[in-house]
Amino acid sequence: MSRRGRLELTWVGKEERPRLEPRILLEDAAHSYHAARRVSEADRFDNMLIQGDNLLALKALEQNFAGKVKCVFIDPPYNTGSAFEHYDDGIEHSLWLTMMRDRLELLRTLLAEDGSIWITIDDNEAHYLKVLCDEIFGRENFVGNVVWRSSDNSNNDAKQFSIDHNHLLVYSREPEWRTVRLPPSEQQRRHFKNPDNDPRGPWFDGNPLSSPNPRPNLQYDVISPTGKSISPPTNGWRWSRETMATMIAAGEIRFTPEGTAIRRRTYLREMGGVPPSSLWAELEETGHNRQAKYEQKALFPDLGKADLFATPKPERLVHRALHIATRPGDLVLDSFLGSGTTAAVAHKMGRRWIGIELGEHAVTHCVPRLRKVVDGTDPGGVTESTGWKGGGGFRFYRLAPSLLERDAFGQWVISEQYNPAMLAEAVCKLEGFRYEPSPIHYWQHGRSTENDFIYVTTQTLTHEQLRALSMAVGAGRTLLVCCAAYQGRADAFENLEVKRMPHAVLGRCEWGRDDYSLQVAALPPAAPAAKPATPGPSAEATATAKGTRGRARSAPVNQMGLFESAGETGDGDDGNGGRDGGQP
Repeated sequence: MSRRGRLELTWVGKEERPRLEPRILLEDAAHSYHAARRVSEADRFDNMLIQGDNLLALKALEQNFAGKVKCVFIDPPYNTGSAFEHYDDGIEHSLWLTMMRDRLELLRTLLAEDGSIWITIDDNEAHYLKVLCDEIFGRENFVGNVVWRSSDNSNNDAKQFSIDHNHLLVYSREPEWRTVRLPPSEQQRRHFKNPDNDPRGPWFDGNPLSSPNPRPNLQYDVISPTGKSISPPTNGWRWSRETMATMIAAGEIRFTPEGTAIRRRTYLREMGGVPPSSLWAELEETGHNRQAKYEQKALFPDLGKADLFATPKPERLVHRALHIATRPGDLVLDSFLGSGTTAAVAHKMGRRWIGIELGEHAVTHCVPRLRKVVDGTDPGGVTESTGWKGGGGFRFYRLAPSLLERDAFGQWVISEQYNPAMLAEAVCKLEGFRYEPSPIHYWQHGRSTENDFIYVTTQTLTHEQLRALSMAVGAGRTLLVCCAAYQGRADAFENLEVKRMPHAVLGRCEWGRDDYSLQVAALPPAAPAAKPATPGPSAEATATAKGTRGRARSAPVNQMGLFESAGETGDGDDGNGGRDGGQP
């Protein structure tokens, strides 16, 4: 049990957490795409398709999108032990839980207060995932477990049960979250008739509802046209005597032929939708796996079987979830985008979206599919039911390389792929500043508040240069200066804070690591482990569960000025007393 009294999962390696580098995103204009013309005022052009490790990508989004995502819909690898072409879906159980935990914690940070997360999963990990999500999102925020009929044909070769369903675990950010109601189904509509041509439309008979709270003025008998006296419910009628008389006169309340009971007409137009059910068994409403494969083949007719996803989700399934959880204009995120289904459906429904996908199929699958959606040339899925005609667009991004890389001598240096603008943006993100370079003041690369700014330079600053900066900033404003080195005392100027890079950041992140994916081949090798002295998990199992997460501690490196040329040194304070608060 936790200190809060809630049940929590424990597993080998749970205490280990990655130290993620907050990367910047670089647009690849060659893959960005938008419609040739504006179709409607609701067109969305700021959608984001990101290629890269999804844990690093979520960290990259955190600064700008925390608390802004209305709905997260993810279809993670199920850890079934199957050999998948695009994912290694047989991760050891402890690794799977740790990697899902790391991603779910970031996704929770991105969720809006009125947001929700939907996770598709099967029985192999569903119940462990439920407890994990209780821990991360709070058990009070568990909305429900939707059971989705994923197969349209039972497996006659099954030795025990034919597994014909998947789960959708739904959690909200806050307990007050409410669903968007669904329109009545055809079966529900059949209950409504209009045999007497009531101008208020189709209706069905129901018993008048009783009052939720007992009130004396609602306790009265109703006399029917046949002279029978009809007693009130236990708490009394829902309406006063006067309102009841008005409803009887209007025909909304009527009597049974014997005059022993009264009935109230419930009109179809008054329903305003119905609450969604937790059982999604109507194949024509939410689709199934075979249908999803047909949709995929229609989208990519030139791809062979090996290039298609083995378990795509049908567009109708995602459409149902987004209808319940969002409204037009809301932001939807999928960090396991796969072939692009969530992004495609969100686009057709007029939602903004962010999709993250690691492999090359971000280019080979997602880009061409979403281009068809933008062009209005994708006839399948929910195109017809949403009335989609095309429009909008998206921007394609890749994660920037790690800010630091090792040189030929094993020392950490700035990556040669960084130009000055990229460097300034990356340092802004590391230090928690918004990257907003000023066209007027050379020393304003970003800001954290209206009066707090950051300046990033590769120079070694003299005491006179720091004095000039202090005067330019002036009273009432503060400036964080990140430089290669500096001379004199950094605390000589009240409105300046000076940091020598990389001294202030070397210990913050796992520099140079580009892959936190669920693919076993991408995990770092396990460190040698001693044989346990007492019975328990084998050394090999412990090393696998613990050593494959995180990067081995690097050898000591020279922490002199990151931006310095050979022979340059800083004569002044090392800058450790600043915002990062301690030794690296």
